[in-house]
Amino acid sequence: METPLRIALFVLVVGVAATYVHIYLYRRLFRDTSASPGWRRAGKVLLTLLCLPLLLSWVVTRVIPSAFIVAVFSWTWMGVAVYLLLSLAALGGVRWLVARTRGHRGIAAPEPALAAPPTLAELSVTAAPVSPAVDEDRRRFLARATAGGAVLAAGGLTGFGMWSAFHPPVVNEVAVRLPGLPKALDGFSIVHLSDIHVGPIIQRRFMDELVSRCNALKPDLVAITGDLVDGTVKDLGPSVAALQNLRARAGTHFITGNHEYYWNASAWADALTGMGIHVLRNRHVSIGDAGGAFDLVGVDDWSMRHGAKGYDLDAALAGRDPSRAAVLLAHQPSNWDVAARAGMGLQLSGHTHGGQFFPFTVAVSAIWKHAAGLFQDGDRHLYVSRGTGFWGPPLRVGAPSEIVKVTLLAA
Repeated sequence: METPLRIALFVLVVGVAATYVHIYLYRRLFRDTSASPGWRRAGKVLLTLLCLPLLLSWVVTRVIPSAFIVAVFSWTWMGVAVYLLLSLAALGGVRWLVARTRGHRGIAAPEPALAAPPTLAELSVTAAPVSPAVDEDRRRFLARATAGGAVLAAGGLTGFGMWSAFHPPVVNEVAVRLPGLPKALDGFSIVHLSDIHVGPIIQRRFMDELVSRCNALKPDLVAITGDLVDGTVKDLGPSVAALQNLRARAGTHFITGNHEYYWNASAWADALTGMGIHVLRNRHVSIGDAGGAFDLVGVDDWSMRHGAKGYDLDAALAGRDPSRAAVLLAHQPSNWDVAARAGMGLQLSGHTHGGQFFPFTVAVSAIWKHAAGLFQDGDRHLYVSRGTGFWGPPLRVGAPSEIVKVTLLAA
């Protein structure tokens, strides 16, 4: 369970970072590009108005759920700000490198080839100092060119990222040999969805399209590995109810992610059960019949492992025949090594979003050992989904959303 101290520390760190980013953007986009007091004042007001909702959005949306749309606007700006920051840094780096190669910043330019001594007239021209006004105009021109280029680059990346986020998820198909799977179930298919994040933007229209795409894959079973919602049952129930239209002979199965706990995981578990979805909270069920079956195991989110009701793999495996094939649904890939040793031939997870958009794609790959995709250790497999929707900034750059069709093969 997240403690108030951890939450406060997180908010403080993010708040300080966001404040410094906005100060930097003000300096590069407004202060450096004009000496006009009105222009600079407008920049301060604008960036303050953009920064404050961003700082408050995480707390406000938990106190006033109806204010979530304001948070979405703020998170969209967060994505734009990230790309502005990167673009300004990149263009500033280019300017610095050019300055160094031209002999600026205290490094002498290359000596010219020997030539005739300069004339008195040439010496007088060379010795003439550069006018401060000319130098200031040059710096202002470069600052405006850099700011303009950064705005264009950030706008282009943001536009592409938003298009990608709202574009239908790609379908990735993988085949996995599952130890112990009966021959009768060879070719059994699972459609894996994760991190849909139904909320103020992803609503019924998106869900209906998603259900249609899943049904077209003709799965035997649908698995949803958490972070389905960002809101209350009252607000999002009608949108989530689209899942009742999923068609799979072994049904639709769901486990909690960390976001369900932000919006009352128990209430959502009850609501999904009422929609005919099998909610696996630290338990397992048998999939198949007398001709062949395997165990589908589901655990609560890993981040809740210290709470009264949270991740408990031992409880989920209690009473299970260890000789049977098993597939584990776990929101986070954190405990794959332990799960594999416990006999889980395949684990389906999400949570990471694959970073969702650059540069966080790089950060997530550095932080998570298993960031996205299919991993194998001996005869054990793990698939980490990049997510089917998005969270926070409606952006997908370098990590498109996905629907995963997993075909189980008899070993």
